[in-house]
Order: sequence, then structure tokens, then C-alpha cells
Amino acid sequence: MSSSKASHASGAAQTDHNLRQRHTPGKGENGSAIAPMEEVDDKKNVQPTSHSNILSYLDEYEFLIAPLIFTALAFFTRMYRIGISNIVTWDEAHFGKFGSHYLKREFYFDVHPPLGKMLVGLSGYMAGYNGSFEFKSGEKYPEELNYTFMRLFNSAFGAMCVPLAYFTARELNLRRPAVWLVTMMVLFENSYATISRFILLDSMLLFFTFTTTLCWARFHNLRRESFSAEWFLWLTLTGINIGCVCSVKWVGLFCTALVGAYTAEDLWNKFGDLNMPKARLGAHLGARILGLIVIPMIVYMFSFYIHFLVLENSGPGDAQMSSLFQANLKGTEVGKDSPLEVAYGSRATLKNMGYGGGLLHSHVQTFPEGSNQQQVTCYHHKDANNDWFFYPNRNEPLPSQDDPIKYVSNGDVMRLIHSQTGRNLHSHSVSAPVTKGDNEVSCYGNTTVGDDKDHWTMEVVNDAATRDYSKIRTLTTAFRLRHTSLGCYLRAGNVNLPQWGFKQIEVTCVKENKPRDVYTHWNVEAHFNDRLPAGDPGSYKSPFFRDFVHLNVAMMTSNNALVPDPDKQDDLASQFWQWPILNVGLRMCGWDDTIIKYFLLGNPLVYWGSTASLVIFGALVAWYTIRWQRGYDELKPEEIDHIHYGGLYPVIGWFLHYAPFVAMARVTYVHHYYPALYFAILTMGFVMDWFTRPLQRKDKKLEWAVYGVFYVAVTMLFWLFRAVVFGMEGDNKKWRHLKWFDRWRITD
Repeated sequence: MSSSKASHASGAAQTDHNLRQRHTPGKGENGSAIAPMEEVDDKKNVQPTSHSNILSYLDEYEFLIAPLIFTALAFFTRMYRIGISNIVTWDEAHFGKFGSHYLKREFYFDVHPPLGKMLVGLSGYMAGYNGSFEFKSGEKYPEELNYTFMRLFNSAFGAMCVPLAYFTARELNLRRPAVWLVTMMVLFENSYATISRFILLDSMLLFFTFTTTLCWARFHNLRRESFSAEWFLWLTLTGINIGCVCSVKWVGLFCTALVGAYTAEDLWNKFGDLNMPKARLGAHLGARILGLIVIPMIVYMFSFYIHFLVLENSGPGDAQMSSLFQANLKGTEVGKDSPLEVAYGSRATLKNMGYGGGLLHSHVQTFPEGSNQQQVTCYHHKDANNDWFFYPNRNEPLPSQDDPIKYVSNGDVMRLIHSQTGRNLHSHSVSAPVTKGDNEVSCYGNTTVGDDKDHWTMEVVNDAATRDYSKIRTLTTAFRLRHTSLGCYLRAGNVNLPQWGFKQIEVTCVKENKPRDVYTHWNVEAHFNDRLPAGDPGSYKSPFFRDFVHLNVAMMTSNNALVPDPDKQDDLASQFWQWPILNVGLRMCGWDDTIIKYFLLGNPLVYWGSTASLVIFGALVAWYTIRWQRGYDELKPEEIDHIHYGGLYPVIGWFLHYAPFVAMARVTYVHHYYPALYFAILTMGFVMDWFTRPLQRKDKKLEWAVYGVFYVAVTMLFWLFRAVVFGMEGDNKKWRHLKWFDRWRITD
């Protein structure tokens, strides 16, 4: 380039810089604070051309133009050919079915909070779906079900993650090339595009993870404008999005932990500022309690309030809830025509009142060890093996139809006889099969054969309807059953038996007397006695907060029970170490040549680059820490701040989303890594931004050339693996060129 051309280009660049300076006074390119600079008026010496005017315009409004282009591409990658496969794919079998329950307003149970599934139900409602399809895995969608619209609804959440990534990278004060790189890594991440195309919760989980991160980053950048209207707005939005991400899946709690760690550090720093008045410090604390604790809890609880409000009919998840809750559902059999007061000779089902408690159950199978007597368990499904007769103790005569009705009362010594096998509920000094410190509970003998170890003493805890504890009432009376001979209490604590016990809940007789242990509390759920008049126990409402806590504990218990089954091989499951190195993918459907196949697999550059960036960032921090300890003072305060908030917090976000799955005993799959992957991508954006800053100062064209290599590579790799996103048709051998490693089960 000649010297005159170089001078002209330099002057045009300076003019563009001055325009940007006037457009955002006191702010850097991405909103970060910059030192004031003398404004050089080169306009007198440079004659603007149409070319420079266009570049200046594009440069000035890049923050609007770039995200629009990226968003348009996002909608294409997430929605192109989205309806081409007309079969129920992967977990659509679960979440589509849950959406159907909302449309039929039937109560169901699942381990995830309700917000995402309510949105699935909303998509079905908007599509004109009536909730009648069963969503069986691999089954074809009926013509009247507009599954394409439901998928499009979900994919919109995945598409909007792309502009959110763009604005988050700006808020983290990354320079424009790095902002574009982060955005393109999210845009052209194959696994993000694939999982957003189906009726699942993951696109919603990612969307609210991205919104929470953006709101947090924006709130941090407003730290010098505390208590301004905008500061309060972004604090509130952060709290709302924390509530939303936790209301989709509990993985959102890890995002909450990230914001919590930042808040703790921020308040600690303010606490150490001796110039800050105590009243202002208290105001900061109060604002964060309100914005980051109270508001998220309100959002989270409100999602359950709507959940209970909509699901007013009896459904397949009733048994997970309290008897009193079930009795208030429309169409329920619980409490229907049940006599109010329990008498000897009554046949009843007994519900454990612990969170997620089941129905007292027995079956003909025996314990393989211990007493080898008939098993007693707790079971959530309703069948005839849950029925028990109330009988007097062996020192009293058996009930007769001709005798006066005698009601079961507080303090009575009685027996419970299993209706299907005729055996007595029994306990003895034999260790329980799993909880060895408790006594085993079994069924033994019959109405005439047995001993005093069949006797149980009724102890009333409370009654939701009355303070009169003289009689046991259906649904409303909470009671404990104390073994008369041993003094232990009947308990079902959500410990699952092995396969020989059908993974049902272990029932034991606990030796410790803990009156507040709700797992030793029971109530009569269904009650049958022809000699007693029907009552209306369902007229008593179950309090919302009690139902909210009950359901959440049941969700937690069931989630913890999702452990790998050693007796079964799960070809879809994977280990935590495989995810960051892209060692494994996941088949989302059958692999026949006649169906369209989808494979959850990430973009190699995105995965390997982001994982390497985590290591590089660690080395970077170690390097500067060692040099600082040796007396080198080479980093400016704003550079330390940039490393802290632009690099360290994304790494913390990755760790918080990844580490729990390392320690987690439950079964895990590749999609569990996707929220953590986003923070690894942000880390890569920081690393690239940091190491290319010298290039930016020396040769900006060379810097853009370096980034250009990454832009092209991430785009081409997405295009190479596009078939796993848009669908693989025909013989899977056609795609053998995509199988780089044996663990990528694309062709066999």
C-alpha cells in the first residue's frame, strides 16, 4: 500500500473511532468504562467517501445489525426441516405426554418443576391439540396433531439463545471479534441446534440460563449506579430469571449458585468499605435479599400454584400427593363415598404422610433373607394389595356383623390384616433388609394364627378437621402405629428395596421415638364399610404450602432414585468425563434405514476449544499469580477486573454446572453438559480476547485473520455435521464419514 493510501485509511479509521466515541461517551466498544481521550478532528483533512460512510454506518450500528443477522441464522439452524420426522423422538415421549396432561387438566408426577412442561402444554393448546395422543416412543404422530408447531414453539427458545450470547459477551466486555466468536459458537453448536428441534425442556433450560447470565452481567456493569432505576430493573430481572430457570429444571440451581457467589463477594467487598455508611450497606443487603431470594422464590412457587390450579382432575400422579390433596381432585376415588370414621372390620388403604410417601402394601413374595416371611412395602400405584382390615387384638373377639359397631380409637391395641393374603402386619427383632438398624416388618400368620408381635398401638398425632381424637377419621387423622411388644414405630422412609422387592419403598419398624418424623405418620386414604354411612372427608382443603413442600420433596426423592440399574444396560447413558472431550454422542431414535435419524453430537471445535480454554485460563491465572508473588506488577486494575469478571466467573459457572454430575450417583446423559458448555464457550471467548489484544494494538487485520480462521472452522464443522441436526435419511452407512471415533455410534 502506498503511503498516501495508508494515510487515507488511517484517517478514515480515526474518523470512525471518533464517531463511535461521540455515540457512546465515556464507554468503550462494549459499554466498559474507558479513559477520556482527546478528540481529534480529522474530518477537515479527510474527504468521506460512500465506501467509508457505509463502513462507518455498519460499525456504528453493529450492535443492532450483527445480532439480527445471527438471530436469523439461529432460526434457520433450529427450524429448517423441523417437521420432517413424524415420529415421537427421544424424550418427546415424556414431555409431550406431560403437556397432554395440562390440556386434559389431569394431575401427574414428574421429577422436574412445572414451568417448562406448562409451556409445552401451551404450545399444544396453541396448535389446537386436545391432549388425546399418548406420545409413545417411536409412534407416528396423528395427522390432527400439529407436532411441527409444537416443535417450532420449543425451537424458538433455542434460537433466542444466540442473540442472548451476543449481548452477554458484550456485557462481559469482550471486544467485537471475540463477541462474534462466542455468538457463532452458540449458533453453530450442533448439539444446541439438535436438541432445540424437539418437544423437550432443554431449549427452555438453556434459554433461561442464558437470560440469567445476561441479567447478572448487566447488573454487574451497573454497580457504580447503585439504586438507580436501571440498577433495580436488572436486579429484578436477574431474580425473575433465576426463578424461571429453577422452575424448568433443578439444574437452574447451579446458575443460582453462580449469582449467589458473585453476590456474596460483592457484599463482602462493600462490607470492607469503611467509607460506606451502614444504612447504605444495609440497603444493598436488603435489595439483594428481595431481588435474588424473595423474587426467585415467588416465581418458583407461583409456577407450582398455576400447576395445582390447572391440574384439577385426578390423574396418574395422584399417589405421590397427600390423601387430603387427592380427595379434592375432580374424579378421584380417594375419599369418595368413604365413611368418615373408621371401625373394626373396616377395609382401608393406609397412606404414608412423609414427602413422596406411598401406600402400605404387601404381596405373596417373601424376603430372600432375614425372616423369609411375606414382604411388606410402600407402593405408589393403587391395587388390591394395598387393602388392609382393621381387627381387634387377639385378646378380644373377632368382629361380627351382629355386634354393635366399635370405632378405632386413639390408644387402641389392634391388628392390621392384609386383605389379599389374610396375614397379619407383623414385626420382630430381625434387622430390616436395607436399613439394618431398624426392625423388619413382614406379614405373618392369619386371623387365628399369630402372636403378640402382630399387635400395634394407635397413637393419634393430629386431625385436620377436629381436635377430638377419640376416633380415627378418613383422610384427616394423622396417626402413628407403635409396635406394642417392641415399642418401635411403623415407618416408610423412601429407601428403595433391591430388585427382589420390585424397587418398592422399604417399610421398617424404627426404634427411635421421633414424634415429628412425618415418615412415621399415616392416614386412612380409602375406607370401605357397608355398615357405616358415607361421609364427605374431601370437603377439607389441603394447604398450598404443605402441598408445595410435599411435591418438591417427592420430586427430590424420585430424582435421587434415578440411579443406574446394574441389571440393565443403558446404551444412551454416558459418564461425566466423556462430555468435555466429545467422547460420546447419543442416538435420539431408532436406527432403521426407513426412519429419519438424529444424533446428539457437538461441534468438535466448540467442545475441544472450550475445554482447552478452561485449561489455558487456569494456566493464565497461575502465571500471573506466580509473577505477582515474585514482585511483578504488570497488570492494570482494569485488566485484573476483566480477568476476574470476564474470565473467572464463566469458569466458576462451568464448574458449578459440571462438578455436581461428577459426584452425582444418578444416571447421566450427554445433554446434562449443555448448560456447562455455555460457560466454557464464554471462557473461550475471554481467552481469545485476552491473547489477541496485542494483535489488536499492532495489526488489526492480522487479528481479524486469526478470528476469521475460527469463524470459518466452526461454521464448516457445523455444516459437515449438519445431517445430525437436520436429520439423516436412508442407509446410515451413508454417514460413515462423520464417525471420527468408535464411541460416535452413527453408523452401527
